[in-house]
Amino acid sequence: MTRASDLPAASRRDHLIQTAGRLFARDGFHATGIDKIILEAGVSKKTLYSHFRSKEELILAVLRVHDSAFRNHFMRNVEKNGRDARSRLTGLFDAAENWFEEPGFYGCIFINAVGEYAQASPPIRSACQDFKNMMRAFILKLCREAGADEPEALADELALLFEGATVTAQVSGSSHAARTAKRAAQALISEHFSPA
Repeated sequence: MTRASDLPAASRRDHLIQTAGRLFARDGFHATGIDKIILEAGVSKKTLYSHFRSKEELILAVLRVHDSAFRNHFMRNVEKNGRDARSRLTGLFDAAENWFEEPGFYGCIFINAVGEYAQASPPIRSACQDFKNMMRAFILKLCREAGADEPEALADELALLFEGATVTAQVSGSSHAARTAKRAAQALISEHFSPA
């Protein structure tokens, strides 16, 4: 088994981000202290602070990495599963259901971060807003590609459904929220397209 101390510096940094991300998602940001992270990562406090000046800086790195990984994986699933632009709109909720069923689904790390850092950290809040704006922009792009009559309004409605389904799945521990949201999305989508 490779020890963290045997890894090159860049890999140790990545290892710290992965370890902290897993712990933050599972246990929460405030409940996960630096000592727990270094113990789980198998590194010294000196090593952690050589890569991150503070816990907040580590949280921001985790959010940036998660943003990129989630965005690529989720968007690829939506694009792959939709036959055409309009079916990709409901495909958002198929991809959400797959996400909710993944082992270790603890909800949206960005929603969780804002819940714990509502006022205390503008940079963390800003990173979360950036992610949510990106998700809404992706939904808007799908609405435009599908030819919705009012793409901005539909994007707002679908983004709200998506967020509600995510929180419901987190709280209930069930992926059924995605199917319920998909049914509601189908009704909304049909209202936003002129009859052929």
